[in-house]
Amino acid sequence: MWKRKTMKTRAIAQMKRSYSRMLSVCFLIAMLTTAYSVSTTFLNFQIPSEPSRTDAAYTFSIPNSEAILDTAGHFLEGTPLDGIFHGALYDVSSMVIDLFSTNISVFFTSLRTFNYVLHEDITSVLVFSAAGILFAFLYQIFISNLLLVGEKRFFLENRNYRQTPISKIFFLYRLRYIRRPAWIMFVRTLFQSLWNITVIGGIIKHYEYILIPYILAENPKISRKEAFFLSRQLMRRNKWKFFLLDLSFLGWKFLSLFTLGLLDLLFVNPYITACRAELYAILRRNYVLSRSPGYEALNDSYLEHVPSDDELLISKALYDDSQGPYTKISYFAPEQYPVFLFSVQPPLKAVRSPLRTERKYDLLTRLFLFLVFSIFGWILETLIRLINDGVFDVTGVLYGPWLPLYGIYGILILLLWKQNISKRPVLVFLLNFLLYSVLEYSANFIAELITGQTLRDYSEFFLNLNGRIYLGGSVTFALIGCAFLYYLAPRWSDRYMKLGHSKRILLCTVLYLLFSADVIFTVFFR
Repeated sequence: MWKRKTMKTRAIAQMKRSYSRMLSVCFLIAMLTTAYSVSTTFLNFQIPSEPSRTDAAYTFSIPNSEAILDTAGHFLEGTPLDGIFHGALYDVSSMVIDLFSTNISVFFTSLRTFNYVLHEDITSVLVFSAAGILFAFLYQIFISNLLLVGEKRFFLENRNYRQTPISKIFFLYRLRYIRRPAWIMFVRTLFQSLWNITVIGGIIKHYEYILIPYILAENPKISRKEAFFLSRQLMRRNKWKFFLLDLSFLGWKFLSLFTLGLLDLLFVNPYITACRAELYAILRRNYVLSRSPGYEALNDSYLEHVPSDDELLISKALYDDSQGPYTKISYFAPEQYPVFLFSVQPPLKAVRSPLRTERKYDLLTRLFLFLVFSIFGWILETLIRLINDGVFDVTGVLYGPWLPLYGIYGILILLLWKQNISKRPVLVFLLNFLLYSVLEYSANFIAELITGQTLRDYSEFFLNLNGRIYLGGSVTFALIGCAFLYYLAPRWSDRYMKLGHSKRILLCTVLYLLFSADVIFTVFFR
């Protein structure tokens, strides 16, 4: 038996112990996956009633609401419903769609492709549109779904281990155990989509499949049939109770809409996710204790039982390293799950020494990283545009595959955030937010003074400053800056240093010759 009040009390207790980490995990999931679409509305909310500026070198894709409503308007054109549709109904529908949808979606990418086909030459659209749909599909399978499993893992561990690291959301990637969980989550999404056609069946199956990510978080080795079977068994005679639990959060959800998702991000998401983790823990405990069919697959006893120091020492002495190496150097981290006892261990090639973020970079390495960051930025924005719109088009200052703004931003982070700052990720995130905001505002301001054009136009976004920066962009780049500092720069510099001194100089020389040629060509011939 389980009671809603008990689970909510335990969830609140979790939040009091580790609110900052729970908030950080839900924030990352909201930014990196297709979950929690309402939570990021305040960051990227656009005002469709304001006309777009045309004096910008780069503008963003149309909102989801315009993508779907323009398609509907095409079919209603010339009918008596056309005038009604483009009235108040259009504005209300736009807000609802943008609140409850995300750009990283196969559906909306396909819809934008359809709109392009209606207005553009089909031969120039189909290839890139197909690539955009494919990338959106792969992102959903291999990134979004796996991060959702990682989120469940964090919350399951955080119940008993107060120092569970935020990086736990990437645990499947660290284990190099991706294909099976990705396949099971894909099948879950496919079956759910098919059942949604029947409406009532979709609601029932939603609750029948809802524990699959938690089961995968506990045991990634489980087969597809076992995962679906256990989820059905655990939710047997519990669907209605789970539905009532969701209804109890409805007031928080409505209140969150009035803040454009800000309340969702700061409180509601961690609260609901912690409650659901508590529910799973109760259901699995009862199922295991009753020795119900297939209970052996729920094999992570350390989620419930926190081992003592003596138990850990004995376990280490008896550890069988034939199944894989340890995942960490520190096995007895205080108040953390004993990862070396997890049922899945990474392959030897996946075990690497910890990255040193506080390292010093020499001048040659910084010059190399400047162009690498610039190329990374071009690739990233190209993929985002391709996924969102099915268009291969990133209009930047230069012709070549680099966006210098990324390079300048990355190098400034490496120069400014010293060791005492880099050890505090939250502070690094806030400083990155401030740095990028100042940097992009200055770049747009200078470009407008010199050429009369802004490099990027954000005037349609709700929270923008003179159309030169907006909140969502600065938050996104703050996360990218953290990736630069903590992972990309150390990893890329390590590989660069392995080339040898002469090869490093040659590579830098070639890259800068190409970059300089692009700058000269842009200045004199564009």
